[in-house]
Amino acid sequence: MKFFFHPSPNPMKVALLLEELQTPYELIGVDTFKGEQHLPAFLAINPNAKVPALVDGDATVFDSQAILLYLAQKHQRFLPTTVAGQAELLSWLMFIATGLSPFSGQAVHFLHHAPEDLAYAKNRYLKEVERHYRVLDQRLAEHQYLAGDTYSIADMALWGWANYAPYILGENGLAAYPNVKRLFDEISARPAAQRAHGLKEQLVLKAEFDEETRRNLFPQNQAS
Repeated sequence: MKFFFHPSPNPMKVALLLEELQTPYELIGVDTFKGEQHLPAFLAINPNAKVPALVDGDATVFDSQAILLYLAQKHQRFLPTTVAGQAELLSWLMFIATGLSPFSGQAVHFLHHAPEDLAYAKNRYLKEVERHYRVLDQRLAEHQYLAGDTYSIADMALWGWANYAPYILGENGLAAYPNVKRLFDEISARPAAQRAHGLKEQLVLKAEFDEETRRNLFPQNQAS
């Protein structure tokens, strides 16, 4: 099994699951700041030029949520066993996939990387991130985990982005969402989460966010 990785929110979700499963895999760094996601060899794995991606024998999977579902179903772990629980899992997993994840990404872009200071865009995406965290916080006020009483891949998906909450929400991070913070702290204390955080130490990756990085992460902007 080959895991194509960069220590950013979406790959971190998959890293956590792989470490929870303790299934053997080969870690392959994709230096997105250097543009390695655009190389033909990687595009053959993920034509969308994004990490993470997974090659498992004859199976190739890209998109973090798809990989979470693929691995959980393959190993039959971190999934609810009841029909009702599975429905909750899918609902919250997709809530993160179509809501928290893209709005967080856009908030990061306009708060930190946009070449122009666009107050409307910054406010729009920040407020949507805050709204999504309020919805998650209310859910976790009523249930231990997103899918009820079972730690699942939905919680792992949330953890991937919650790691970066201070970068979006400011130095107080998740303080305004105590139930989300409770779950985040619980997951972060797990040995698997600590091993997932340690993966970046195995790689040598570019850290500088310079003009080359900007071109590689946002090539459409350069083309336009």
